[in-house]
Amino acid sequence: MRTRTVLALTGAVAALVLPAAVPASAADAAVLTTGGPGGTAVAAGDVLNASLAAGTNATLYSSSTGTSGVSCSSSAFTATVTGNPTAPGTATESVTAHTFDAASCTSNVVGVLGVNSIRIDNLPYTASVTSAGSLTITPPAGSTVQTTVSLRTLLGSITCVYRAPSLSGTASNTDNSITFTNQQFTKFSGSSLCFNNGYFTAKYAPVKDTTQSGAPSVFVN
Repeated sequence: MRTRTVLALTGAVAALVLPAAVPASAADAAVLTTGGPGGTAVAAGDVLNASLAAGTNATLYSSSTGTSGVSCSSSAFTATVTGNPTAPGTATESVTAHTFDAASCTSNVVGVLGVNSIRIDNLPYTASVTSAGSLTITPPAGSTVQTTVSLRTLLGSITCVYRAPSLSGTASNTDNSITFTNQQFTKFSGSSLCFNNGYFTAKYAPVKDTTQSGAPSVFVN
């Protein structure tokens, strides 16, 4: 009886202890990984790139529910990872480029004939990505997230400058994407043909670590 009691007690203790032994790879997963969730940590200094998700456009519309404004089928961003702690946590990146191919852009604003250029100013921005997939873009201290749009009109070219204090987006492991939805910009300067507010929507996928061989997709943990 004594032997059975000791064995039973030993088994109970083992049952309590063993579930707490989490594999090192899962316990040490970084916020950003390649190869899958819980995979290889993305190193600080690695460069991430993404273009618009296939079949989607980046839009800057005059209202959150309308379709009047500017639409582009070619856009991309580049960011350098500056911090990637163990999950759960917040990874940081420096957004060094965010481009729009003017040749892919159109405008349906009355009086506008076409798009000369779209430029993102005040770079680099700081991007923060949480383990929950929340993304925040913030400008350098004392500046704003700024977009300068040059449009061709019947009376010549005009320049519209839009500003926002920050941008919010979401990251998804389903397609390794980053999505911005109706992020509001306010007109800072420009003619009456420049709408007063610009609502930015875009989906970039897949986000890839182009520093690594084969440019693997990036996951958020």
